[in-house]
Order: sequence, then structure tokens, then C-alpha cells
Amino acid sequence: MQWSKTIGKTAGAAALAAVLATGGLASGGASAESWDMPTPYPDATFHTQNIMQFAEDVKEATDGALEITVHSAGSLFKHPEIKNAVRSRQVPIGEFFLSLLTNENAAFGIDSQPFLATTYEQAEALWRAQAPVVTELLAEQDLMPLYAVAWPPQGLYTKEPVETVEDLKGIKFRSYNAALEKFAQLAGMAPTQVEVPDIPQAFATGRVEAMITSPSTGANSKAWDFVEHYYDIKAWVPKNIVVVNRKAFRALDESVQTAVLNAAKAAESRGWQMSQEETQAKTDMLSENGMEVHQPSEALMQGLKQIGEEMIADWKAEAGPAGERILEAYQAD
Repeated sequence: MQWSKTIGKTAGAAALAAVLATGGLASGGASAESWDMPTPYPDATFHTQNIMQFAEDVKEATDGALEITVHSAGSLFKHPEIKNAVRSRQVPIGEFFLSLLTNENAAFGIDSQPFLATTYEQAEALWRAQAPVVTELLAEQDLMPLYAVAWPPQGLYTKEPVETVEDLKGIKFRSYNAALEKFAQLAGMAPTQVEVPDIPQAFATGRVEAMITSPSTGANSKAWDFVEHYYDIKAWVPKNIVVVNRKAFRALDESVQTAVLNAAKAAESRGWQMSQEETQAKTDMLSENGMEVHQPSEALMQGLKQIGEEMIADWKAEAGPAGERILEAYQAD
């Protein structure tokens, strides 16, 4: 597909432009470097597998001049801490869920707005529109995006059957960012922040009773152990982003910088393809392990989309000119 060929150009091109604009390709020292890279998700997650390949590609392309050690599943820094750890140069590089930064600027969270972009093609177009704004915002914190990869479209997991939004009222619901917390509140649910590694325990202890997440996270968390129903609502297609501290990047030798950018471009293209393949494979896994996989009722989708429309209106007001730039570019794509 054409989109899978073009997506790798987006953030990679934005990052390269940012580097060139700041003189980032100036030659640094030639000594070998070792970078620690915190990531929030377990090794089985395709994002982590893609990052491990990225690290291998960098090592090979630089003949060992830069080695990246991946610390997965929040083992080095917890998920909410990763961005600031890179900013403060506790580590030079890291991965996190992009819309976690919504509280800093609403423009970071447009990909978690319900039903704005629900297919990979739409998500690609949205990232093309969002990437320049994200690059500018991160530059203010001395950060630079290397690449971003989408999750599969998000579905609804519940213990009991759900036919309308009213069936969700009062349910304890797992949230993972500000947008999802707001979504849960508008649906009458009680949101609780739970990171991916803690999902099974949160359900087992009754902290949460339902969640919206990808088929990947559902399968990797063995959702069939604690919920019975999966609704393919395709709520949104959010992204993880890999960022690097610009000072740390500029300290690299010019040839190593180029190798990192090339590996990032390859990782973005590969990651989006992996995501697409994951969608059907992990949805099938849910069914094979006894979960009931449903297409949502028309009434449920109508209710959810009404919530989405309300959230988009609020998001536009909050995001201001930056959000307007993204939406105009997305709608013109």
C-alpha cells in the first residue's frame, strides 16, 4: 500500500529538518557511545520488538560506535517519567505514548480524540499533519522526534455485554491519559489510571472492570482471564513516539547521527506495517482464547460518537492555533 511506503518519510523528514536547522549534523567525538533507552511496554509488544530491531540497526550501521540498550516494561523509568528523563539527560533516548503529553499541550493528544482518525490511512494523514507541530513543541524542551508508530485501532473490553452507552454507566474503567479519562467521565464511567504491566492485577483486584485498548495490549495482557467481551469500536489510532535529547544527538559523530536517522526512518515504516499485521492476528487470538468478539451495535456507536464530537469541540478550543494548524492540514490531505 502507498501509505505504508510514505509513513516512514513523515517524522524522519521532520526530525532531519530539525537537525539541519539547529546545526545538528556538526561533527562530534568519534568515541564509542552506549545509550540506555527506557520503554514502557513488555518485550512481547510489537513496539518493543521494533525498538530492539532499531537498536540492532544502529549498532550494525555504526560498527558499534553507538550501542543502545533497551530497558523495557518501565524497568528503568516508569512510563510517565520517560519524557522528562530524556529531557533532563538522565537518558539520551526513550519511547512513550504521545498523548501522555496532552496536559502540556493539547496538540500532542489529537490522535486520542475519539473517531477523528479510525483507520491506518487516516492515522497516517493525521500524523503527517501533526508531526511538524509536535517537532516544534518538543524542540522547546530540547527534544527531537525520531519516529512514531501507531497502535492498532482501539477496542472496548468489558465483563458484561454492552448494547448502549448507558450500559457503561458506573463501571470502573482503566484510563491511561487525559483524553481517555475525559471520555470515561462523559460516558458515566469511573476512570482509574493503570499502566499496561499492571492491567491483569487491576482487573483481578477489582480496581477496573472495563478498558479501551488495542487488540495487542488485550492479547498480551491475556484479557480473556478477566473480561469476556471485546467490541471492535475502532475508537482511535494512537501512537507511541521515540524521542532523543538534541544535545546528546548533536554530540554524536556526523556519520552516527545519519545512521540513527536512517534506522529511525526504517523503524517507522516497519512499525506501522507490524501494527497493521497485529490488528487481525491479536483480534483472532482474543477469539481463540474464548472471548466474544463483537461488532458494536448501532446504538452503542451513536452514543460513543456523540461523546467524540463533544470531545473534539472541547479539544479545538483548548488546542488553539496549534490545533487549528493540525486540523487544517489533516482535512486538506
